Amino acid sequence: MFGLSATFFLADYFRFLEMMAIAVAIVILISSVDDTFIDICYWVRRLYRRFSLKKKFTRLNEEDLRGKPEQPLAVMVPAWHEYDVIAPMLEAMIATLDYGNYRIYVGTYCNDARTIAEVERMRRRYRMLVRVEVPHPGPTCKADCLNWIVQAIFRDQQIMKEPYAGVILHDCEDVLHPLELKYFNYLLPRIDFIQLPVASLERHWDELVAGTYMDEFAESHAKDMVVREYLSGMVPSAGVGTCFSLKAISELANESANQPFNTSTLTEDYDIGARLARRGMKQIFAKFPVQYTRTRRRWLGLGKPTTQAIHDSMSVREYFPNTFRTAYRQKSRWTLGISLQGWKLVGWEGSLTEKYFFFRDRKGLVTSFVAVVAYFLVFNFILFQIADELGWWTTYYPTLFAPNSWAVDLLKLNLMFFIVRGAHRFYFVNRLYGWEHALLSFPRMIVGNFVNAMAAARAWRLFIVNYIFGTQLVWDKTMHDFPATELLQPERQRLGEILLSWRAVSETELEKALQMQREQGNRPLGEILLERQIVSDVILNEAIDFQMQWLDAQDTSASQLLKEAVKT
Repeated sequence: MFGLSATFFLADYFRFLEMMAIAVAIVILISSVDDTFIDICYWVRRLYRRFSLKKKFTRLNEEDLRGKPEQPLAVMVPAWHEYDVIAPMLEAMIATLDYGNYRIYVGTYCNDARTIAEVERMRRRYRMLVRVEVPHPGPTCKADCLNWIVQAIFRDQQIMKEPYAGVILHDCEDVLHPLELKYFNYLLPRIDFIQLPVASLERHWDELVAGTYMDEFAESHAKDMVVREYLSGMVPSAGVGTCFSLKAISELANESANQPFNTSTLTEDYDIGARLARRGMKQIFAKFPVQYTRTRRRWLGLGKPTTQAIHDSMSVREYFPNTFRTAYRQKSRWTLGISLQGWKLVGWEGSLTEKYFFFRDRKGLVTSFVAVVAYFLVFNFILFQIADELGWWTTYYPTLFAPNSWAVDLLKLNLMFFIVRGAHRFYFVNRLYGWEHALLSFPRMIVGNFVNAMAAARAWRLFIVNYIFGTQLVWDKTMHDFPATELLQPERQRLGEILLSWRAVSETELEKALQMQREQGNRPLGEILLERQIVSDVILNEAIDFQMQWLDAQDTSASQLLKEAVKT
């Protein structure tokens, strides 16, 4: 009797699995049609621009950027517990940017002593660096920190001869392109909102979780964001590499008690893009071609190191999390802010095109779980196939997936769309990272599905708890790595060159000091700078230590370097 009941239970359970498979297949089909529509729009736009627009307009080039006089620009960097990356990030930013007329505003919290100490150390070195302190303890939300930075920018602007033309948003793990501020300067003030693409720095082949960021950003910021701008004219901010015109920031500040960034959402970047679009401000997703040079090992890291030139759009690059927990926690903040809080705050207002992209932003609340359910179904069907081969399963109902049935046609359609999806992922990843990573993008899809499912589940939990109990949603800090290799100097810098790159001295001050050095028989440059009170002894000693670190790496004694540094 028990055996007969178990047999019918298996038959009932298999029928349940078939019905669930059909439901999942329908949801996947709807999502696939949506994604394929974006694919079609991308290729239509690309062909149109290639055979029509590019013949009518001259492409913007580097000479055009350098030909426009530099306007004052402000860079905002919010920081909470960023003591481990903020100093190398600032060093790299200032050493990299090919721009002179800008200031960096770093926001810190009064109860974050270690980050404050690092920023103060950098502030003594760099004249263009300003530390803005949030007067209440953190963490709050990123928007709160940014609003305090904006107030400091407005305060400084009152005594400036020329107001800031734009305000740029960056994070503490960003690696910038040298021409970034030149590009923003060229477009301001004609454009009110400029968003650069975001890309992941290349990871090793076995870093599967971090690799999912490589794949997703390679496709979404080369295709999806381009189509979004093309169809709707609205560009959501990515939170980094975003430039706002002074008009945009001022208008939002005037309408919200000097708080342009919305503190009621964890994705203030997405929210501000939607708000500016509703005000009719000009937005663009920037695609300026540049060249990157990278050194990598081919054949999954086993081959010899080779140097490659990559031609792609200017982007902001960074390392993303490489553990399952940190990845889904970071993505849960994105899901919570964009999909759930965005739904609550922005709603479904706007044109039909805008509503369509709101649907795309929020469909992950469901489809993230559907992918995992699909894996569960496949696993069960494999077990049933094994049981059938071994003769353990003998009672069947007529299958819903009979040959030539509509259910089988549904699966065939989904298979076709899956191949299309895989081909696009391969194309975009290969273009940026090479064919090895393009092949790895297929297994990384599975990893990404589980990360996204956990992120959606956590986002739902946080949103529901906040809605019912009113718990505060705060800045969920995600630890990042900063690529120290980006800071390596190929040649030793002289003392004056270091101080000039730090903006601790001006070109005029350095030239006068060097002239005095030549007139006084090669007197140590450091003594001259101290005597003329151009730099402090703290900055001078730090510059000498910087040289010592370089020479230590070359296996030269520190005492010899100290002697040479003071002289030169």
